[in-house]
Amino acid sequence: MGEITAIDVVNAACDALVAGLDTPGLRILAACTRAEAVHDVHDLLPAALGELGLTFHPVASRAGHEAAARALARRTLSGEFTPREFTSWVHRHHGHELPLTERLAELDDEYDTLDYGDRTVDQVAAEARRLAALPTDSPD
Repeated sequence: MGEITAIDVVNAACDALVAGLDTPGLRILAACTRAEAVHDVHDLLPAALGELGLTFHPVASRAGHEAAARALARRTLSGEFTPREFTSWVHRHHGHELPLTERLAELDDEYDTLDYGDRTVDQVAAEARRLAALPTDSPD
């Protein structure tokens, strides 16, 4: 969803190979040079992910945005991000346009006021739990 570079994707493919995952598409992706990565990753990534049983979401697709929000919700629940960082990311990337994360954008607005407190943090945690619990093919 535009959060990492093509070179980061190649590095992740290399890490996956080292970790024991091995598919033809993953090997091709990992073999890209820095110069090739910029041009080739977009074409190589769907096949590599498919071989691993993972879903490729087209850039700027609603499904991709929702998957990214759910992944970030799980990372927030694990403590990798604060509730404030989570709402800020959602608001920056989706504004009030993505129905799945509308409540988080509203909570980010609350953070922008001087009187937010534990209530906002608790509501963000509740929204993160809701998003993290959704199935990956949810129509929401």
